[in-house]
Amino acid sequence: MNPSENNPQSGTATRTVFLLAHTGRPAAIRSAELVVRGLLRSGIGVRVLRAEAADLPLPTEAEIVEDASPECLDACELLIVLGGDGTLLRGAELARASGVPMLGVNLGRVGFLAEAERDDLDKVVDRVVTRSYEVEERMTLDVVVRNNGDVVHEDWALNEAAVQKVSPERMLEVVLEIDGRPVTGFGCDGIVCATPTGSTAYAFSAGGPVVWPEVEALLMVPISAHALFAKPLVTSPDSVLAVEVQPHTPHGVLWCDGRRTVELPSGARVEVRRGAVPVRLARLHHASFTDRLVAKFALPVQGWRGAPH
Repeated sequence: MNPSENNPQSGTATRTVFLLAHTGRPAAIRSAELVVRGLLRSGIGVRVLRAEAADLPLPTEAEIVEDASPECLDACELLIVLGGDGTLLRGAELARASGVPMLGVNLGRVGFLAEAERDDLDKVVDRVVTRSYEVEERMTLDVVVRNNGDVVHEDWALNEAAVQKVSPERMLEVVLEIDGRPVTGFGCDGIVCATPTGSTAYAFSAGGPVVWPEVEALLMVPISAHALFAKPLVTSPDSVLAVEVQPHTPHGVLWCDGRRTVELPSGARVEVRRGAVPVRLARLHHASFTDRLVAKFALPVQGWRGAPH
C-alpha cells in the first residue's frame, strides 16, 4: 500500500477504520476497547455500528453509523473484525461489497480467515497506524439456482456453497456435472463446492483436501455419499460446477458460507463458478500457509530436522 502524506500522529482523524466485533463475547468487548483507544490516540478515526456501539465502552470521538451496508465503509481504508469464524464471514460480506480490505483478529477457535490472535492487539494497532500490512485477494464463488430452466436465486460465497438434504431419514439424490458434462450420481447428505480458502472449513470436515490459498482451483466434495466413486474433485478455476437435485428425491437446501440459505425444490439445479468479485484480506506478516496450518490444527511436527544444509 502507498504511504499517506497525512501524519497519523497529528491528532486529526484524516484516516478512518471500520470496526466490527462480536459484542456477545466479553473478550471481544475488551479487545474492541483496546483497538479503538489505540487507533484514536494515533489520530485514526474509528467507525462502529450503532447496534454494537451500545455494548462497547467507546470514547466520544468514535463515529457511529446506523446500518451494516457497503456505504457505511465509505472512505474507510480498512475493516477490522474481532470475533470467531461467524463474525469474520459477516465481515467478509461487507468487505466484498465495499472493496475495503478486511483484517481479522481471531477470538474463536480456529479462525483461518484471521490474521492475528487476541494477544496481538498491540501489534495490530501499530501495523494499522504505520500501514505495515499488505492486501491479497481471495477467490470467491458465484452461485446460481435454476428451477425448470429459470434463475430463481443468485448468491455468492467465500468459503463454500453447500447443497444439503433437509430430511434426516432420507438421502439427497444428486447428479454432479463439470463443464457441461455429467460426472456421476448418487445418494448423499450433500455436496460442498468450495474455494481454496474454504478447503479448511466445511469441505475439510467432509473429507476434502487442504488447498493452499495461492492455488487457483474449485473443489467439489461429497458429504457421506452412498457410492463407490464419491471422491473429492479439484477442478480448474474456470470450470463450472453443477449439482442437480433429482426429481424423485426430497427437496434440499443451499447454504452459502453457512450464513445465507435458500430451499431447493426437487429438480433444482445449482451452478457454481469462480466469483467475479474477490474478497480482499489484509496481511500483517509473511508467515507461510504451512506454518499457519500447523499452528491452527496443532499438528505434531516433533522430530522434524528439515532439509540438510
